[in-house]
This record gives sequence, structure tokens and C-alpha cells, in this order.
Amino acid sequence: MIDIHPTAIVSKNAVLGENIKIGPYVIIEDKVEIGNNCQIDAFAQIKSYTKLGSNNHIFSYAFVGEIPQDLKFKGEESWLIIGDNNKIREYTTLHRGTEEGGGITKVGSDCLFMAYSHVAHDCQIGDGVILANCATLAGHVVVGDYATIGGLSAVHQFVHIGKYAFIGGKTGVAQDVPPYMLVAGERAKAYGPNIIGLKRKGFLREEIYALKKASYILWQSGLTQEQAILKMKEELGQYKTVLELIKFIQDSKRGIISFSKDK
Repeated sequence: MIDIHPTAIVSKNAVLGENIKIGPYVIIEDKVEIGNNCQIDAFAQIKSYTKLGSNNHIFSYAFVGEIPQDLKFKGEESWLIIGDNNKIREYTTLHRGTEEGGGITKVGSDCLFMAYSHVAHDCQIGDGVILANCATLAGHVVVGDYATIGGLSAVHQFVHIGKYAFIGGKTGVAQDVPPYMLVAGERAKAYGPNIIGLKRKGFLREEIYALKKASYILWQSGLTQEQAILKMKEELGQYKTVLELIKFIQDSKRGIISFSKDK
């Protein structure tokens, strides 16, 4: 069953799954695919070249699949692809990709985009990610699984945010944020592991302790980054989380954020 309000405008070329509810004054354009059990609330718009998985809820006035805010974009075909079980709240904007960025903006499953949050062109977002109110991602940002980005925060283009990282509110992020770490400040600084978040996600005490020790070696031991990586491998190489942290640092293109001197 598909329940479409009589005031909604739905393209005949849109592909709709089963058990979909489309509210008043919704606009769904050509070249849109919507999976089963989705709900689209009043005044939301789903633009062309958008694919939605199942069980997504698009709240009122959200704009999903709009063209990129990129002067290099010339109208080429590109896509926004969204997984399952996402909540996209009021006035959220998610934009399609660009040719330069591979042509796809991708969102995983089980994410929450709070009101007025923004995902720019070519972003790659994992599963379980949370963007709080007015959080903004510039183009080409990569966000790992279960990362959280606080309200009124802004992430610079091409930044990579590691999985399970937590970015506090009103934070400007211009460099890569390693996985499992807590970051805050007007200009983002690290404060060590995201201890509360990791506990909530079921990480063992010894894993959290290993990440805490790795954080100290990386930022507070006085070692160079290369020396710190060697020391982390020697002392903590048995922990998968630490090895992931090391790989993230080695793969970073923008460099990782520095540690906060605040107590």
C-alpha cells in the first residue's frame, strides 16, 4: 500500500516500494527510488538522482538530493544514495555528488540528521552517524561509523572523521579526527578517547585503557609522530582499535588535529 496525500506531487517516473506514506505538499522528482516502509512528511522534497533504502523517515521541509553548492558543477548526472533506517529531521539538506568527487554522496544506515544539519556534495557517511542540530559537513568529508558531530559544528572539506569519534558542539574541524577520540573547541583539539561513548557502545575496559595510553603516546609523550607510532605498535599492537588508530594516522592526507593543552 502506498498512501500519497492528494496535494503531493510525485513523478510518474519515481520508483516507489511498498508501505510508503507521503504527506501533504511533498515533491518527489524524476529519477528517484524509495524503498519499502519509508515516510515522507509534509513539504519535504526528494530531488532527482536520489535513492533511498527502506524504513527511512524524512521529516517536514527536508531537502534530499539537491544539486551541489559547487561552482564546478555543470548539471552532470550524480547521485545521493541513502541506506536504511535513517531519520532526516526538519530543514536538513543532503546534496548529490559531483564528477570530481566520484559522482556519489553516500549515507549509510541507522543515522540521525537533526534539524538544519547539512551534508555537502561527495560526502561519505558510515552507519550509525549522528549530526546534531546545524552541524555542517563541507564537500568530500568522510565520516566513520558511529561518529557524532555536535550542534553548530563545521567540518572543512576533505576532512576525515574516524569511527566512534565525538565532536563537541560549536567546533571547527579543519584536520582529520582520529577514530575513538573526543574533540572540542572553537578550533578542534583532541581530549583523548571518547570514553563515555565507547562505554555505551560496549567496548571493554582494557580496550578503552589501551586507547587512553595510545592517546598519551601520540600527543603527550614528546615523541615525534613516527616515534609514537612505533611505540604504540610495540606496546599496544595486540589491540585492534590501536592498530586502526595507527593506520588512520598513517593514511591521513590533511594531518590529524593536535591535543588540547586545557586541563
